[in-house]
Amino acid sequence: MATNSTSETRTCDTTGLPVCLTAQLFIKLSAVCAVVFLLLGGVAAILLALTRWQTIHLLPVDWFYRILTFHGLNMLIFWILFFEVAVLYFACTVPLKAKLFSRKVAWVGFIMMLVGAVMVDYIILKGKADVLMTSYLPLLAHPAFYLGIILVAVGTLIGVFNFFATLYVAKRDKTYEGSVPLVTFGATAAAIIAVVTLLHGAIVMIPTFTFAMGWTPEPDPMWYRTIWWGLGHQSQQVNVCAMVAIWYLVGYLATGAKPINETVCRGAFVLYILFINLASAHHLLVDPAVGATWKIWNTSYAMYLAVLASMIHGFTVPASVEMAMRYKGYTKGLFGWVTKLPWRNPAFSAAVLSVVIFGFIGGITGVTLGTQQINIIAHNTLRITGHFHATVVGGTSLAFMGLTYYVIPLIFQRDFIGKGWARIQPWLFGGGILMVSLGMSFAGSLGVPRRDYDIEPAGVYGASSHLFLGIMGVGAIIAVLALLIFVLLCVGTLLFGKKNAGRPIYDWGTAVALPGADESKVDAHWGMKGTIALTAVFLMCFAVYYFANWKALADVWPVQ
Repeated sequence: MATNSTSETRTCDTTGLPVCLTAQLFIKLSAVCAVVFLLLGGVAAILLALTRWQTIHLLPVDWFYRILTFHGLNMLIFWILFFEVAVLYFACTVPLKAKLFSRKVAWVGFIMMLVGAVMVDYIILKGKADVLMTSYLPLLAHPAFYLGIILVAVGTLIGVFNFFATLYVAKRDKTYEGSVPLVTFGATAAAIIAVVTLLHGAIVMIPTFTFAMGWTPEPDPMWYRTIWWGLGHQSQQVNVCAMVAIWYLVGYLATGAKPINETVCRGAFVLYILFINLASAHHLLVDPAVGATWKIWNTSYAMYLAVLASMIHGFTVPASVEMAMRYKGYTKGLFGWVTKLPWRNPAFSAAVLSVVIFGFIGGITGVTLGTQQINIIAHNTLRITGHFHATVVGGTSLAFMGLTYYVIPLIFQRDFIGKGWARIQPWLFGGGILMVSLGMSFAGSLGVPRRDYDIEPAGVYGASSHLFLGIMGVGAIIAVLALLIFVLLCVGTLLFGKKNAGRPIYDWGTAVALPGADESKVDAHWGMKGTIALTAVFLMCFAVYYFANWKALADVWPVQ
């Protein structure tokens, strides 16, 4: 298929880079759909939180599981995948000064994704797929449920193909010099993992669909669980790559930060490609379908190569920001540069909160709960749910929201309305999600199960459990209010925002160099001493949490 030579471009009035109008169209379409599915998932989230909050207990039992299925697919799959396709189309065109490979291919992929997502949501709300997001066999949903997921997966794969084809054409036509920018490299890593992830989805969903149609025998449930997590958990790893690429991009836009060592950063993305899929195993640590030797090897050795990649990015992102600020003249003390960061920039504050929540809450809990022995006391409790709300929501979704504060002015060419609300929105959302995650985690530590409609009949949960479920509920109210603010800001801007065609976008806030700032006076190593101190705090928190869990395990499984 030949490159679409009729595509036109415009010159961005802010960056001076050419913007492919075909890519711009599909970035717009994908981003709008993403926000719609985010809203749907957010409405479902508040209904679920007010049901798990035992004092309110809002939904009846059948609608609880229906809405739980609806929430999981809209938030983890549809919102994320549509936004990631928008990121891929941006990353392969604008930074590379390239045109999108094919408009027709993009239309096919987008229509398949949209039709599939609408089909899945319709079937769920009709009550024909109350099987939760994992849809474990032998539970069986309507065939259209599986067909819709297949359409979304194939449509996304088509978008990924368009991304890779654009990279090839850009390289062939020499639209850029040297290596691809780091944001494009990170997006490429995400796309490679997406291919592996979506192939797992095809392997597991196609025979399940044919079984639901009555054409083939039932797939083995153990086989289903094992292969399904190659789709379910690796979907989050695609998110991680995209999220980290956004961290670097926003850091550069807001402070001028450049990676302290691009080779190391790119190597960390390669570690994700090679080893991140192994992290899927922690969902199977109490499953008899896989052997103990494989579980121990995976959780004790292999998984930590992927964790190493996250720790590298968790250091290099803030270190690059610190060096950029010190080069600008903010050199006093360990943290003098922190107070001068552009905190009024909602994209920057969202990225910082994403780093902190993902690292301190999601990362520490994820590695600990992924340990085979500790997983025994945490498996299928709300601790697991608290962990992935810190990663997927507090990390990925918050980073995507932050990027949107640049995407809409740059791609839709409209300045945001309600700038004051935009500045507080990331803080409200991050604070709410932090309460949700911690409330779930502490309730889970007391044994409160996940996916459970009503804990009262057990008669074993005291005031502490109800307190933490209440904290989760209040946090959900705050987070969903912040989500609604975000959606209203986006929709209001598209309808009523001031057009910025012909001029640079509104400056949310960028770090400004002090008069007389001299980069040569900043030590290349000790210039990042503030980040080193923060890393030490992170490692101490990690150690405390890790050994507290071993103590908890010893209490329930004493060794004499």
